[in-house]
Amino acid sequence: MQNNVRIEPLHAARQFVEKYFPNCQAAVLAGSVVRGEATSTSDLDIVVFDRELKDSYRESFVDFGWPIEVFLHNVTSYKKYFTMDYERARPSIQKMLAEGIVIKDDGIVDDLKKDAQEVLDNGPQRWTDQTIDSKRYFITDVLDDFIGCSTIQEELFIVNLLAELVSEFILRTNGKWLGTSKWVFRLLKAHDEQLAFQFFEALNRYYETKDKTQIIEFVDNVLQPYGGRLFEGFSMGKTT
Repeated sequence: MQNNVRIEPLHAARQFVEKYFPNCQAAVLAGSVVRGEATSTSDLDIVVFDRELKDSYRESFVDFGWPIEVFLHNVTSYKKYFTMDYERARPSIQKMLAEGIVIKDDGIVDDLKKDAQEVLDNGPQRWTDQTIDSKRYFITDVLDDFIGCSTIQEELFIVNLLAELVSEFILRTNGKWLGTSKWVFRLLKAHDEQLAFQFFEALNRYYETKDKTQIIEFVDNVLQPYGGRLFEGFSMGKTT
């Protein structure tokens, strides 16, 4: 029977690992509870390493009063996820390992943490000029749709896409990692707090008043150091 009484997170994580993965080599508790940012809906994120696993997988549980997300790896399978996360510039597993609290360790966690922190410190691969131009082009295309749109239902979806593209552009052109959901603003704020709140204020003004002016100005200011909006002369996949 599952225990529905929520107990202290580290204690819960230790009991969980002992109950479900008693023979694992290592386990690390990560996520919001480790950062001191837990809310009433937070879960426990636990990374487990088990030599008996054939491949990585994730699984969800509810026990000890917590929803629990478990990310399971063997001693080599995690490397594939290191590469995948690096290529998409979203270092999920690296961040969990680097910031996590050790629950169990048969002597492998120090090296894992060191490798994870090295990736985080080095940052994502820099965008090429060609990639920056293609991102400018697609942002310009969506911005034009936003400026010309007169249907509020469509406009709301356009501005959400625009916010996603511009956030990605700001972070990646400055050599920063990406995130999703709440992490977008957190990463923008960590990069440049004033810029992050300018972006928030532009979006908030639009949502409250439907005035597009601040968003348009903000996007233009972001693109300006890289040549501004791009349409004429842009090509992709052309061969000579």
